[in-house]
Amino acid sequence: MTENEEKLSGFERRSHKDRRNHNHFKIRTLFIYGNRRTIRRQEDRYKIFYLDRYSTALFACIVSILLLSVIDALLTLFLVEHGAVEINPLMAYYLNTDPLVFMSIKYLLTSFSVFILLMCGNVPAKKIKITISSIFPFVIAAFASVVAWQLFLIYRVVF
Repeated sequence: MTENEEKLSGFERRSHKDRRNHNHFKIRTLFIYGNRRTIRRQEDRYKIFYLDRYSTALFACIVSILLLSVIDALLTLFLVEHGAVEINPLMAYYLNTDPLVFMSIKYLLTSFSVFILLMCGNVPAKKIKITISSIFPFVIAAFASVVAWQLFLIYRVVF
């Protein structure tokens, strides 16, 4: 039986259900290696689309951001011990509570922010025509400049 004959007889194998309609994030993809590395269809490029697999370069960006955040926290603790003041009121509160709490909150906030950027990494920002994942190098540059500034301040305090 040909495809046209199947349609005419009312017997068609497809259910006419588009499997792509269920494009939400599944928690199981965090534990089981996923399948989606890129957005394949042109029409999906303008929708919110979650990927399961990420590039090595993106992984390096995420590790760099988290590492720079920890270095920033350690340098902040050193500078505060030598007379500096934390100007962020939220982080100053946690810094006054306990240094370990300060480090934990800073790491958790950074991790959560990176996770949100990662999940929305393929969402196109329509006005500036870039994807969210292209922001990662700018975040690295911002953290690196903060760490460089703190190292400059430490150099001025010590020497």
